[in-house]
Amino acid sequence: MGKRAATSQLERLTFFSDAVFAIAITLLVIEVHVPHLDTRDDGAYLQALAALTPSFMGFALSFLTIGALWMAHHRVFGLLDIHHERLLWPNMLLLMVVAFMPFATALMSANPLARVPELFYAGTLLVAGLLQHWLFRRALAPGLVRPGVPPEDIAALRWRSLGLPTAAAIAWIVAWWLPAWNDFLLLAIPLLVRLYAGLGRRRALRRLAATAPAA
Repeated sequence: MGKRAATSQLERLTFFSDAVFAIAITLLVIEVHVPHLDTRDDGAYLQALAALTPSFMGFALSFLTIGALWMAHHRVFGLLDIHHERLLWPNMLLLMVVAFMPFATALMSANPLARVPELFYAGTLLVAGLLQHWLFRRALAPGLVRPGVPPEDIAALRWRSLGLPTAAAIAWIVAWWLPAWNDFLLLAIPLLVRLYAGLGRRRALRRLAATAPAA
């Protein structure tokens, strides 16, 4: 496959992925059902909206999670120079879980404080995080990244993809004892991403320093 053809294939893969992310993130709001009341009483509407609080929270949590998955995908694929077929299955499986997220979110939001829906939701995020990490390890392999990208940046991107599966795994475990409260642990994803990115960058810089020729 020539360079132009490989670039075209990479663009097709990226455009298709963007479309799936966009559709999945939009479908989240469909599961927030509008209340229909046979009254004009303000208190009744406020009470109906309050009853939707779990749905609002589930929408916000999943919207931000899918958005973070897309931003990471956009960031990594923006560094690629060519396409390779070994990216197809990891990317497709990740998109499958992303497309499934609206159902997992609706199940969790409609059953607050229930253990199984919370386990199901955290498990879905865990699978998405592991698939993303698998995809990024393949995508950031030598030969696919465009020349000139610092190795410490590549290492940081590879390590930061461990943030979501780590948080999801902890939330899955806590869901056994504290259903619903375990979701708050997912708010630690940005912190974990930063910690992992810093760790990966430092490890790469130490490795480069150790292999650098002495002056």
